[in-house]
Amino acid sequence: MDVPIKKLSIIIPAYNEGRTIYKILDRVKEVTLINSIEKELIIVNDCSTDDTEDAILEYKSNNPSLNITYYKHEQNKGKGAALHTGIIKATGEYLIIQDADLEYDPSEYNLLLKPVVDGFADVVYGSRFVSGKPHRILFFWHTIGNKFLTFLSNMLTNLNLTDMETCYKLFNTGIIQGLTLRENRFGFEPEVTAKISRVPKIRVYEVGISYYGRTYEEGKKIGWKDGFRAIYCILKYNLFSR
Repeated sequence: MDVPIKKLSIIIPAYNEGRTIYKILDRVKEVTLINSIEKELIIVNDCSTDDTEDAILEYKSNNPSLNITYYKHEQNKGKGAALHTGIIKATGEYLIIQDADLEYDPSEYNLLLKPVVDGFADVVYGSRFVSGKPHRILFFWHTIGNKFLTFLSNMLTNLNLTDMETCYKLFNTGIIQGLTLRENRFGFEPEVTAKISRVPKIRVYEVGISYYGRTYEEGKKIGWKDGFRAIYCILKYNLFSR
């Protein structure tokens, strides 16, 4: 049975993405969602030190027909904190997370929406490790780390995800707004996965997506310390903070 969705909230955390943020906004603007679903763009600037704010405000001014709301943190708090702000402000029936870089393709929103619209899913993860989509070849140890974190998370949540750390996560807005989320940095991913897995009768799906990864020279921010934090968060939110 089809599920009526009038609006999708697209949450875009941004930190020092002034050079490229207009490119991702252009790509989001170009997407036509299935069933004529409306787009709500929620951009959260996590106290960038470059011209990110000017770039966003200029884009907003030049695209008055695009539903953009803009928020700014006065102190840098981390990606997770920016997502918390965006989640609270979302007004669509469903929301999706979109990084401000160019690693993920907004034209694939409909892939994540389909299990929801068809009445099967409450949450959909976009997996970079399901075959059939373009995937930039970059860092071996990052891939091993991602797969280890997913494996550890799956052991404790009893989910069978292939990519727990993916950016593309589509949530029923009411469900995720009902969670108490605490992680301010990249610990958001294991925390939200742990807490979603405990929602009674939650229906979690996964679809394959493309991945156009960046090098550190191109602006990639996550590092090995974030990997150790993710392990801590997997253990904390699955075993010690239930």
